[in-house]
Amino acid sequence: MESGELKDIEERLGYKSKNGWLKVNDDEREKIFEYAEDYKAFIGECKTEREVADRIIKIAEENGFINLETATNLKPGTKVYYDNKGKSVILAVIGKDSVRNGFKAAAAHIDSPRIDLKPNPLYEDSGLALFKTHYYGGIKKYQWVTIPLALHGVVIKESGEKVVFNLGEDEKDPVLYITDLLPHLGKDQMEKKAADVVTGEALNPVIGNMPLSEDVSVKPNLLKILNEKYGIVEEDFISAELELVPAHKPRDIGFDRSMIGAYGQDDRICAYDVLRAILDVDNPEKTAVAIFADKEEIGSMGNTGLQSRFFENAIAEILEKQEGSTDIKLRAAMRNAELLSADVNAGFDPLYPDVSEKLNSSYIGNGVCLTKYTGSRGKSGSNDANAEFVAKVRKIFNENNVVWQTGELGKVDIGGGGTVALFAANYGMEVIDCGIALLSMHSPYELSSKLDLYMGYKAYRSFLLSR
Repeated sequence: MESGELKDIEERLGYKSKNGWLKVNDDEREKIFEYAEDYKAFIGECKTEREVADRIIKIAEENGFINLETATNLKPGTKVYYDNKGKSVILAVIGKDSVRNGFKAAAAHIDSPRIDLKPNPLYEDSGLALFKTHYYGGIKKYQWVTIPLALHGVVIKESGEKVVFNLGEDEKDPVLYITDLLPHLGKDQMEKKAADVVTGEALNPVIGNMPLSEDVSVKPNLLKILNEKYGIVEEDFISAELELVPAHKPRDIGFDRSMIGAYGQDDRICAYDVLRAILDVDNPEKTAVAIFADKEEIGSMGNTGLQSRFFENAIAEILEKQEGSTDIKLRAAMRNAELLSADVNAGFDPLYPDVSEKLNSSYIGNGVCLTKYTGSRGKSGSNDANAEFVAKVRKIFNENNVVWQTGELGKVDIGGGGTVALFAANYGMEVIDCGIALLSMHSPYELSSKLDLYMGYKAYRSFLLSR
């Protein structure tokens, strides 16, 4: 057999993931870069789950979505949103077919790894005022020292008044800062395992150094400043949700500007794609649903995580307002649904090749990534999508010119991870993970591809509009 024939067979019958930039024309390339600018603005301004939820609802209302609680006539084409405690949100566009026959959904999470303040955080030591913290989600603690940190969140006073914090984002704002040991005195520290170089109890940012007078310590001055600026007292921290996040701005990465560096891209890059996708859905055959969940980074627990019933409650309310809900109808609706778990994947990193298996890894710039299963080692904690549904999603993507790839989350015995997929699958619906490959996932500054970002939008939109 001649080499030309062999090449023809390989091209017709073989499969190989390719760099996605080679698959788009100049017009689509221009759209990719324009889309990325909007995304950078979004992710740079929304750094907590509350901020993302607020922005999603604001954008939804500007695009004709109404509150599901006050909606009455849910005819085809009606756009509604469901606000779950200001920390998770569902958007839906009512389809021509009954919801009890199933719906099309994409679910992303809007929380990210960070450092939270403890309920009693403020203390003083050796002339410095500091905050006590407790980190949230899986982080490498040593990455969070000696970088500028912003403070976001809310304080709820005893009266019920909400005080909003957003300190450190404006160039004129002060930032907070966690110190590290200088290398001259770090001999013993450098001999520790990476997990122990910085302990959780040492992630305490410096917040002040100025006493009120010679006879008064530093802490009273900080209490005075906090009271004058925000109207709070120390006890108010007990009913607060305050988060330390990197103060960095999103930036283009590379001479070709093909990538984005930003905090919180796990999983707000997928959340943004899902949002943009459902905004472009009008009069679908099946009801289209976008889910923006909280608490994924700590197991999707709590009443704003996907292990709660807020997703089910929203569908039940849609059913009730459409045709009168019953438990049987709700079960049928959930069982007949199809969902993309819109969560990120670990891209292959050539600096750390030993943790990945090249044939089954996702690559930056090769398109949105379909992940049949996640979990760890023997697929523990995985949804493991059915082959029939994988084939269906492949077909949808190919028919809509979505650049896509497939990939696992590292080598079999190395580690692994999970998403919200298995919690949605518990209802009996068809579910597969589908998201964007990142480098440096869970770090204070993650890296993504602009092409993959745009292909995520195309993937979710084409799926929500499919029959």
